[in-house]
Amino acid sequence: MPKNTVHIGLLSDTHGHWDDRITHHLSGCDEIWHAGDVGSLDVLDAMQQLGAHVRVVFGNIDDHRMRSETAETLHWEVQGLRFCMTHIGGRPGRYAKGIRSLLNATRPDLFICGHSHLLKVQSDPSFGGLYMNPGAAGLHGFHKKRTLIKFSVTGGQLEQMHVVELGNRTKKAPNQE
Repeated sequence: MPKNTVHIGLLSDTHGHWDDRITHHLSGCDEIWHAGDVGSLDVLDAMQQLGAHVRVVFGNIDDHRMRSETAETLHWEVQGLRFCMTHIGGRPGRYAKGIRSLLNATRPDLFICGHSHLLKVQSDPSFGGLYMNPGAAGLHGFHKKRTLIKFSVTGGQLEQMHVVELGNRTKKAPNQE
């Protein structure tokens, strides 16, 4: 019997920006996860229009309307893997205030955050899981490359993880020229 595969697109820090490159790379995903600083309800609408299951946490730049549509922290499972996502999480060895207790309490297999605009995927034995920050997909911030991460979950295992570069932050996206 074939194993069921869930295709996931993960992004963060769009800061109100959405373009055709993001749509192209996230089309066909079963789930789209956004780790905060969405920046606009239009971005939330664009994700939902792709027909995937959408999971979104708000970030520090998101206003009261965005906060009313999203959560500060999410916990869920896909094929038995436990996920936890929040916006400001820090990084292994330097987690933000309250994150260590969150990780100890929930023991996720994968902890996801955004905020830093720094792409990083790293095993963290301190909680026994994988840390993941997809970098930033938007045009605001100090990052040089716009990024997102795609991966699959098959039979309760992470597979086919790869970084998608969306282009340079300083250049306008094709539909904005």
